[in-house]
Amino acid sequence: MRKIVHRHLGKVVAGAGLAVAGTAVMVGITLPGTAGANESGGSDAGGTVAAQQGGQGSDAVKPGVVEQAPAEGKKGTGSDPLTDDETKRVEQLALTKQMFSAGENVEGRRGPERLSVDLAEPDADELDATNAPRRADVTFYDYRDDTLVTRTVNLDTGKVEQTTSRTGVQPPLSHDENVEALEVLIADPLGAGLKADFKDATGSELTDPEQQLLLNSAVYRATPGAQPAALDKCGEHRCVRLFPKVKNGPWIDARSLIVDLSARKVVKLGS
Repeated sequence: MRKIVHRHLGKVVAGAGLAVAGTAVMVGITLPGTAGANESGGSDAGGTVAAQQGGQGSDAVKPGVVEQAPAEGKKGTGSDPLTDDETKRVEQLALTKQMFSAGENVEGRRGPERLSVDLAEPDADELDATNAPRRADVTFYDYRDDTLVTRTVNLDTGKVEQTTSRTGVQPPLSHDENVEALEVLIADPLGAGLKADFKDATGSELTDPEQQLLLNSAVYRATPGAQPAALDKCGEHRCVRLFPKVKNGPWIDARSLIVDLSARKVVKLGS
C-alpha cells in the first residue's frame, strides 16, 4: 500500500490494493491492483529481444489480425455454454406469473431478483450419455421473505423439472444489488463521508455512482458479539460490505459501513 490519505470516511486508498479486515465473512473478493502495468521483461544474450522488439530478425512478431467471432447459434449442444437465446428463454420459463406477482426484487418492485443463469450439471445416470438433455439453473433472491430460489429448466422440453427454496443462503451479489446498496448508502446520513471522499479525490460531486464508481463487494454475515445488534440478522438478511473505487482513481475505504438490503438500512461497525 503506497499511500493512505486520511479523510472523511476514514481514508482514501491510493495504492495497489485494499487490506480487508473486520468481522465479515468474505465471499470470493479480489481487489485488482496496479502491479505489472509498466513492467518489462529481461534481455536475451546478444540483444535478441531488442532486435525482435524493433521488428528485426526472422523471429519478429507479426502484426496481430483481428478476426470476427463466429456467429453464435440459437441452441448449444452438450456442455456448450448457454447461448444468449437459451438464457433469455430459460429466464422466461423459470419466472412464473405467480412468482412475479408475489416476489420482490432489491428495489422493492414486483418480481424476485434474478442472480444467475448457469448450465446445470447432468444427472449421475446421464454422465456417459451422448444425448443427455441440457438443463439450466436459474437462481432468484426473493426480498419479500429472504429466500433463495433455484429452478432447473430442461432446455429440450421447456419444463421446470425442479425448484428448491432455501433461507440463510447468501451467494455473491449481482451488479444490480451492488448498485442498489450504494444508492442506499449515499442516501443515508452515514453516506456523507463517502460523498465527501469522492469529491476530495475527483473535485466533482457523486451524482451517478454506477457511472462514476467501480464496485466490488462481499456478503456480510453476523458474528455474535462482534458487531452492533442492528446487524444480528445479517446472513438471514442480505447484507453487503462495499469496496468502491473511483473510476481511474483511488479506492475509498467504506469497510466500516454495512448495508442491509433486506431492511434497507445502513449500520456503522464499532471500532
